Amino acid sequence: MTAGVSAALPQYTVGGKIGSGGMGVVFEGVHRSLGRAVAIKQLVPGDPDVNARFDREARVLAHLDHPHIVPVYDYVQTGRDNLLVMEKLDGGTVYSRFHTQGLTGEQSCAIALAMLAGLHAAHQAGVLHLDVKPKNLLFTSAGVMKVADFGIAQVVSEGATLVTHGGEVLGTPAYIAPEQAMGNALTPAADIYAAGTVLYELLSGDLPYDRTRGAVSMMRQRIFTDPRPLPVVPAPLSTVVMRSLARDPIDRYRDAEAFAVDLAGAATAVFGPGWLDRAGVPVHLAPRVMAAITQTTRPDAPTIATPPVRGTGTDPTRTFDPDVLRRDGLRPASDLLRTAPSPVWPALVAGVALIAMVVLPFLAPASLAHAPVVAGVAVNGQAVTGPVSVDLSEPVELAGKPSAFTISAAGIPLGSVDVATGEPHPLLRWLVGGAATGEVVKDGAVQGFTLRTPQHPLASAMGAGSLLLGLFAVAYIESLARTLRRGHRRPAAPYAAFPLGALLGGAAWLLVSALNAHEPDPAYGIAAAAAGAVGAAALVLATAWAARRR
Repeated sequence: MTAGVSAALPQYTVGGKIGSGGMGVVFEGVHRSLGRAVAIKQLVPGDPDVNARFDREARVLAHLDHPHIVPVYDYVQTGRDNLLVMEKLDGGTVYSRFHTQGLTGEQSCAIALAMLAGLHAAHQAGVLHLDVKPKNLLFTSAGVMKVADFGIAQVVSEGATLVTHGGEVLGTPAYIAPEQAMGNALTPAADIYAAGTVLYELLSGDLPYDRTRGAVSMMRQRIFTDPRPLPVVPAPLSTVVMRSLARDPIDRYRDAEAFAVDLAGAATAVFGPGWLDRAGVPVHLAPRVMAAITQTTRPDAPTIATPPVRGTGTDPTRTFDPDVLRRDGLRPASDLLRTAPSPVWPALVAGVALIAMVVLPFLAPASLAHAPVVAGVAVNGQAVTGPVSVDLSEPVELAGKPSAFTISAAGIPLGSVDVATGEPHPLLRWLVGGAATGEVVKDGAVQGFTLRTPQHPLASAMGAGSLLLGLFAVAYIESLARTLRRGHRRPAAPYAAFPLGALLGGAAWLLVSALNAHEPDPAYGIAAAAAGAVGAAALVLATAWAARRR
């Protein structure tokens, strides 16, 4: 790979690789005549029109001249590669400093002012950055911070966030704006959002969104949910940062310099006079920004020193080999974020299944079929050839000398009655509600019958327990759906909803049976559970697809 770069740049001595990222690979180099150290970036390939865009944009990039922008010295196109030659900075990156010794609040705000100064100058020249992140903020050996890779993301993708056909995101989804993720028209507000995200991370040590769920999920969070409030940062400063992270570009700062003006004033109010000098980060300030610092400074304001904050999260940048990208190809990320099957059919399936789940318990018979095979047995003076009313809180009168008396529901044993004393098991009065199945045994023959209790069904486990189980299932199904509506991607959500729906259907069947004093019919219970499982899974699937289409 180095040989190809050397052949394209004969006036440079090309060294080894010194960095890589989503937009390309960086090699060190030296200009043979001038002896000037440079960084050579081999940019990732794009669509067939990418070379024309590089040629057009490289001329603009070469004219960016600002103390906080890494200058571009040269640009070369070959049939295979697009190469940018830039100033080589030896002071490390904001990312490396943030993750090693850490940054104080004053240093983070000073870095942000330098970053915003460079962004504002580029925006005035008609260039968007679109990949602002700590690794693209570099220090010179004198400690001056400069923004690198201006315009490269826009050149590569014409502003759209790209993914490989394997689903890997090109660029840094941890910092991109919602409109950039969606492939909408971009303005300087996209860079303001990314700059706000960087400042949020430097001040708090973490990103405003969950970074553990993958790149596409991270982009979805920005589209559908608001960022987490900035923790442990005084209000004047946190208010400025959170405004820069508004999901709607209209609600952000109108330009990078306006952001810098408010940031400078807020930092002075929080850290006290002289904070910029204490930060030790040289910043070229515009007159408006300098005025914000001097006008906010109060002679009697206390001086606040903050401890360094260190980054703890893993590097969110995904590195790609250019050859891999040539092989796999690229497509807009908006295809993944917007395109989804229609939720209409799963919604219809969910509606039919849930209606069936509710109706089935009411269609169940009041009593199951029990063939009379035992003669002479009576319970509380009632023949067991039909429904029998039994108060399980009192002793039961048994005639015919049966050898056993048990009670069950849908084939599940609940307890028994002592045939010698007629005393029901103590728990039966709390377990049985509405109706259950009684069985008496005499001379080895079994007689089943419908047993009904006079106590209210909701005073029993069959009634109140099924109600609580049903509410539990509804709460968890709604929790899954709410997570999906907020833009989080949960591929396993329909599978998780399946057992919850089965629990809901079974609970609904048992509750209706208890309230109607119907002897629980296991066939109807299985049917209601199946309908509930299908309905819940289809409902969650429809919610996921609807969220993706939004």
